[in-house]
Amino acid sequence: MATPIITGLMAYGMSGRIFHAPFIHSNPGFTLKAIVERSQKKASAVYPDIISYDNVEELLNDAEIELIIVNTPNNLHLEHAIKAMRAGKHVLVEKPAAATVEQVKELFDVGRETGKHVMIYQNRRYDSGFISTKKMIESGRLGTLQEVIFRLDRYKMQINAKAFKETKETPANGLVYDLGAHLVDNAIALFGRPLSFNKTTGIYREGSEVPDYFHFHLTFPNQLNVFLISGLLIAQEQPGFIVNGTLGSFVKARTDVQEGQLDKGMMPTDDGYGIEPEGHEGTLTIVGVDNVKSTEPVPSDKGDYMQIFDAVYHTIRNNALFPVTEEQIAWQLELLEA
Repeated sequence: MATPIITGLMAYGMSGRIFHAPFIHSNPGFTLKAIVERSQKKASAVYPDIISYDNVEELLNDAEIELIIVNTPNNLHLEHAIKAMRAGKHVLVEKPAAATVEQVKELFDVGRETGKHVMIYQNRRYDSGFISTKKMIESGRLGTLQEVIFRLDRYKMQINAKAFKETKETPANGLVYDLGAHLVDNAIALFGRPLSFNKTTGIYREGSEVPDYFHFHLTFPNQLNVFLISGLLIAQEQPGFIVNGTLGSFVKARTDVQEGQLDKGMMPTDDGYGIEPEGHEGTLTIVGVDNVKSTEPVPSDKGDYMQIFDAVYHTIRNNALFPVTEEQIAWQLELLEA
C-alpha cells in the first residue's frame, strides 16, 4: 500500500467518535493525526498520539494533513468543506452535503477549481440490512418489483438540547436532512433518479420548528413505487426493508449492529464486528406453482462501513471514482430541499 493519507477530523462528537475515528485509526491506508476538540479533550484517551487542536483554523493550517473529514453541524458543512479545499485538502463530508442543489454545485465546483476530491459520507449503503436487500433485489428472485419501503423509526419526544438544531432559521435542519439523507441515498443507489416524487412532512414535538416526520413517494420506470418513511415519535418500530415483487416478498428489520458496537469501543477490525446475531434474519416469501407459498430465512450480510474509507483511499491515491457521485448527491438534494 502506498503512503498512508494523513487525516484530520473536524469534530469529536458522536459522529467523529463512532463513525470516523475508529476507521481512520484501523485502516492502514490512513494516519489519524489530529482532531478539533473545542472544549473537552477526550480523544487522547483512545488515541494517545493524536494532536488535539482548539479550532478548525489550526487544523487547516497543518500542512501535513491531506484529508479533512468535515463532520461539523449540518449548516456548516458547505463552509468548512470549501475552506478545507482552499487550504489544499481533500474532503470527506458528512451528509447532508449541503442544504440545496445550488450549494452542492458550488461544493463540487470548488473541488474542480482546487483540484481536490469531494467525497460525501453515506454510510447506510453499508448497513447489513441494506446490503442484504440489495442482493435480494439483484438476485431476481422477487420478479418485477412493484413496491419498496425503506424506514428509519425512532422515538424521541424531547427537543434537542442544542437549540439551533430545532429552528427553521438554521439551514439543513430537521429529520428530512438527518435521516432523510440516508433513505433517499438508499433509493438512489439502487434505482437512480426518480421520475417523480411526492413529499409529506410533519412537526409533532412541541417546541420544534423543523420536521420530525416525513414520507416520500418516489416513482420509477416499470411502475415501481418506492416509499421512504421516518418519524421521531414512532413507538413501535416497523420493518426497515420491505420489497414486494411479482414473484415474492422480502422483509428485513433494521438491525445493523455497527453503531452499537462502535459506541461500546469495538474496533472495525475486531472479530465479530458488523455481524448480526442469530434471530435477525430477513424473510423471503416466494409464490410457486399453484400459488403455493414457501418461506425461508435469509441470513444477514456483514455490515461494513470500512468500505467507505477503502473507497476514499482509492479515490485519493488512485483517482478512482468515489461510489457516491456528484450527480447522485444533486438528485438527493432535489428531494430534501423540495
